[in-house]
Amino acid sequence: MLRDRIERELMKAVRILPADCEVLIRKAYGSECNEAGRKVLSHIIENIRIAGAGALPLCQDCGMFYCYVFLSENCRIPLSVLENEINAGCAGAALKAYYRKSVVSDPVYERNNTGTNLPVIINWETCTGNETTIAFLLKGFGSENCSSVRMLRPTDGEDGVVSAVLDMVMAAGGKPCPPMFLGVGIGGTMDKAALLSKKALFRQAGEHNGDERYAKLETRLLDEINRLDIGPGGLGGCNTCLSVAVEQYPTHIAGLPVALSVNCWADRKAFIKIKDGEAV
Repeated sequence: MLRDRIERELMKAVRILPADCEVLIRKAYGSECNEAGRKVLSHIIENIRIAGAGALPLCQDCGMFYCYVFLSENCRIPLSVLENEINAGCAGAALKAYYRKSVVSDPVYERNNTGTNLPVIINWETCTGNETTIAFLLKGFGSENCSSVRMLRPTDGEDGVVSAVLDMVMAAGGKPCPPMFLGVGIGGTMDKAALLSKKALFRQAGEHNGDERYAKLETRLLDEINRLDIGPGGLGGCNTCLSVAVEQYPTHIAGLPVALSVNCWADRKAFIKIKDGEAV
């Protein structure tokens, strides 16, 4: 069943870092110019080894289940069934793996723990073809609390976007456990920009935007962020950020929304593909 596949993938995701992320962390260790930063990275690499070898989570903050469904136009599974399977798979993973229960039922007043790590945050986007992808982030809140949105003037242009992102990263400092993986959403409305910044985090680490202009913006942002000297663990160094992914969308003539979603080094993800109604 689909829920079983989701459960298995999320049980792995909580303790095994994706290979593309680990490659960048090891590359950062080799290039880090600050001895304290290199020490932090060596501990991160050891952490990855220990978690992968056993049944221990990569981080004590196992995150909130954040799901993005790239829904095929030919998907034959009703949305209500898909949603039920997603929630059931997440519930099973939280029960069977070492997920810390981190979700409260009311954000302001009662703040009672749901005890299940549910509900799941689910977003839907239609796509062409026969393949539906259910993508998950395990969204820890040490990094999520450093995410932000800025509403710029349309005349601010690229320099304004870069300045806004740098300001947000500087405000975050060492709090999101750098080195970080960053998603940047540009355009739409305030909420659309935030959604785009999350969507960007599902790209393979280091994969560039298909538009050459935005690919160059990603490179510029990565270079300028790594000159901020925040460094691994916030202890200084040249590896504050490992990857910047930008997603863009049309916007109003009077606006330029920019959102930043921050992931710590534990960039935990899972992907389940469905083709012709079956998980593949």
